[in-house]
Amino acid sequence: MLKVLVCVSGGGTNLQALIDGVESGLVRDTEIVRVISNNKNAYALTRARQHGIENVCVSPGDFPDRAAFHEAFLQAVEEAAPDLVVLAGFLVVIPEQMIHKYRNRILNIHPSLIPSFCGTGYYGLKVHEKVLERGVKVTGATVHFVDEGTDTGPILLQQAVEVKAGDTPQSLQRRVMEEAEWVLLPRAVELFAQGMITVRDGRAEIACRQ
Repeated sequence: MLKVLVCVSGGGTNLQALIDGVESGLVRDTEIVRVISNNKNAYALTRARQHGIENVCVSPGDFPDRAAFHEAFLQAVEEAAPDLVVLAGFLVVIPEQMIHKYRNRILNIHPSLIPSFCGTGYYGLKVHEKVLERGVKVTGATVHFVDEGTDTGPILLQQAVEVKAGDTPQSLQRRVMEEAEWVLLPRAVELFAQGMITVRDGRAEIACRQ
């Protein structure tokens, strides 16, 4: 049974997609063992409680400095003893110590087709605002492994989404979630749970079923 820890800062729609996938059997051999948020008001914590999932808040504001926060955050992660960590809209920089320990075992979902519209400052609605400003015709979402950079780790899955005439940042964000994010994240965890992913030379590869 794959033990998954999910980190999230906001409403937790991607968390919900993963919960639904586990409960429906779409994501097999998987248990979400803990949800961590940096925001005590995050609705993601309520979602976790509603499904009987252990949940904790570890907020930088509750600690005197970043080092103390990192120590508490790492302790909260270690207590769950996860096999896989999923960043589902987590707006906090992961400590390098954690990246080293969980190398190729931390997945992030980003609301664009990396390497476009990613990196420092590209998160949430800001991504979709920049997509519309640039006038691109296709956007989407990406699931990738986390490394020491920002959105620079090995890409695992991507799904394209058409940008339509009349789109607003909000309407585009919703469609990217529905057509890409909520599909990709459960699929990525299912692939990991079934041992179908390998990472070689900075590239993630998915094994073909025999």
